[in-house]
Amino acid sequence: MPDIEAEIVERRLIHDRWSTISDVVLKLPNGAIEQRVVEDHGDAAAVMLYDPDRRVALLVRQPRVPVLQGGHAPLLEVVAGRVEGKTPEDTARAEAMEEAGVAVLELEKVATLWPMPAVSTERISLFLAPYSAAQRTGPGGGAADENECITMHEVTLQALWALAEADQLGDAKTYILLQALKQRRPELFAS
Repeated sequence: MPDIEAEIVERRLIHDRWSTISDVVLKLPNGAIEQRVVEDHGDAAAVMLYDPDRRVALLVRQPRVPVLQGGHAPLLEVVAGRVEGKTPEDTARAEAMEEAGVAVLELEKVATLWPMPAVSTERISLFLAPYSAAQRTGPGGGAADENECITMHEVTLQALWALAEADQLGDAKTYILLQALKQRRPELFAS
């Protein structure tokens, strides 16, 4: 299958704070000129923390403006954060400690994905990480100076899978990592 050649002919920054938003003029392979809006806040890493002995996942909730604006309840999410000059692995470990108070020893790579390639430059690296009670060494809750207001929730893997099956999970990275864990470790979901 041949590659589709397109060319960015102009980029104009229209917003620059936590993320940047640009107007982009694109020349398509058929010669047509289209205008797009692109959001850029950098790459991210996410990790599903799971205790294989107790068959639970440690997830977080935090205020998300788009979710609140849509009138929805806060999502249960895996731990995640922006890479910001670190490796995705180092980011996953740092976010696990900051958000959930867990010192990650092992990381298992699942994938690196473009969550919204039509509008965002973000690529997110996804990991699985087992943990035990002994690894819960920090307070979690997020960085105090970032006002993240994170709460932590241990949820059984069976209950989490039931939420996914009932279309009640809502968060894509959590859904993907839950499926990966179930595929790789099905015994953790057995009755």
